[in-house]
Amino acid sequence: MKLLKVVVTVCIAVFFVACNFTEEIYFNEDGTGKMNIGFDGSEMMQMMPSSDSTKLGEVIDSTLVFKDLLREKKDSIAQLSPEQQAELKRLEPFSLHVKVDADNGIMNFNMFTDFKDVSEVNDAFNALQSASSVGPAAGSKPMPQNPANGATKVNYTFNKNKFKREAAIVDQELFQQSVDSLVSAEMFLSSSTYTFKYHFPKRIKSTNIEAATFSMDGKTMIYEVNFLDILKDPESVLIEVELEK
Repeated sequence: MKLLKVVVTVCIAVFFVACNFTEEIYFNEDGTGKMNIGFDGSEMMQMMPSSDSTKLGEVIDSTLVFKDLLREKKDSIAQLSPEQQAELKRLEPFSLHVKVDADNGIMNFNMFTDFKDVSEVNDAFNALQSASSVGPAAGSKPMPQNPANGATKVNYTFNKNKFKREAAIVDQELFQQSVDSLVSAEMFLSSSTYTFKYHFPKRIKSTNIEAATFSMDGKTMIYEVNFLDILKDPESVLIEVELEK
């Protein structure tokens, strides 16, 4: 599966080269909504040699539904360890849209899902990292795991006109391993960004983020940080938003 091959390659490379992530959430009045975590890998595409396996001769613009993929590969997945199966299970609620156009230097990757309550996507970023495990499940060579996967957890809450996003380190040893592994990639990651973009059903009354910017209608908040900084200190990003009644 050509798309799958590209997905696996991109998922591994994305944590070791410069790229720009966006964490975007759309909220409805009843608290339901949609999350999208994506990255613009155009810089990464430009850095790749012409012989790289992701530089295919054709343009790819396709969507992969992980629920369908996991069902299709269930026999192969059953042979994996319980830990590996759990990693893949994280992907089940998500779909993945990939667009690769080597001639125009485009590589966009977006993982998205709908939710009834935002707490359902607490594990979204770890799920994105788990996408690199698709390789073994699909019969490819085993792929290296990002040591940060499972070391941190993000919690989202949205009720009574108040939204909160907070991150916590849940495995200090594993987290330190992930920080140590970043040394060789700091030159690339130092120019990477992570943008939070939240769309609310009402105007924003206040937020604890002084550097945030807002849309003209006051319902969307945007906040950009350095990707390397958030990897080294995920707990430093605490976002609180209160909406008008």
